[in-house]
Amino acid sequence: MSYDLSGKRVWVAGHRGMVGGAVVRRLAQEDCEVITAGRDVVDLVDQAAVKAWMAQAKPDVIVMAAAKVGGIKANSDYPVDFLYQNLMIEANIAQAAHENDVERFLFLGSSCIYPKFAPQPIPEDSLLTGPLEPTNEWYAIAKITGIKLCQAYRTQYGRDWISAMPTNLYGPGDNYDLNSSHVLPALLRKFHEAKEAGASSVELWGSGTPLREFLHCDDLADALVFLLKEYSGYEHVNVGSGSEVTIRELAETIARVVGYEAELTFDATKPDGTPRKLMDSSRLADMGWSRARPLEDGIANAYTAYLKTLETV
Repeated sequence: MSYDLSGKRVWVAGHRGMVGGAVVRRLAQEDCEVITAGRDVVDLVDQAAVKAWMAQAKPDVIVMAAAKVGGIKANSDYPVDFLYQNLMIEANIAQAAHENDVERFLFLGSSCIYPKFAPQPIPEDSLLTGPLEPTNEWYAIAKITGIKLCQAYRTQYGRDWISAMPTNLYGPGDNYDLNSSHVLPALLRKFHEAKEAGASSVELWGSGTPLREFLHCDDLADALVFLLKEYSGYEHVNVGSGSEVTIRELAETIARVVGYEAELTFDATKPDGTPRKLMDSSRLADMGWSRARPLEDGIANAYTAYLKTLETV
């Protein structure tokens, strides 16, 4: 297929988040009108509010980047919030999109939807083939429901709606709160603060041995626009960089970018999470997209953006 974005009204739901902001930046290169609506305009958990706003805004395309997100600690502390809020947000937007005849709807999942011990690299068809990782199962269940919801609207109503599954993301607009952030931004902040304080060590959760794949949010945004234009299929599509590093190697890379060598210490009382999580993104590559930047280059870009946020504090 080939879908032309020219002249279309594209709603980026969740534009204030890292992914939504990246999608807005990428869509600036297209001949389309980008629509945004913050929480002060419409509460996405409120069904009536979403329906009323959608009827007035009338988007042609929706990129569903809105979600309640967080790391292991946040998922463990707030299971109701992660399950309920994400279910409501995706269901409200999908139903309102259907009622307003939205042409293209792109739902964003997460690599945590896959079983804890899925085959590596993880193919799309491993979904629902085994138990989830307990440390983020609430978020994962909500995201799995979103995928199935898109498939249900496609099956029952013929909607040309698709889903994409990003790997671990980072970049400008990331969350650097140590109580709720993911591992890369958390380590970036820890190394920067260690450099500022002259600290001799930086602590990492777990053993440092789990393998993780990371993708810059601007690379994801480019892949999403590619999928909006070129993909129309029932199955979700993995979006990853294709390379992986251990958490220790990640920390060492961040140390080089920040310019501060510190001793790495490991808190073995904290969970490691899934031992390995590499996406099989060959389906996307076969379609013609494989433009992920090297990790160290991406982290350097993210660190520059992080430093700019400190200037405004």
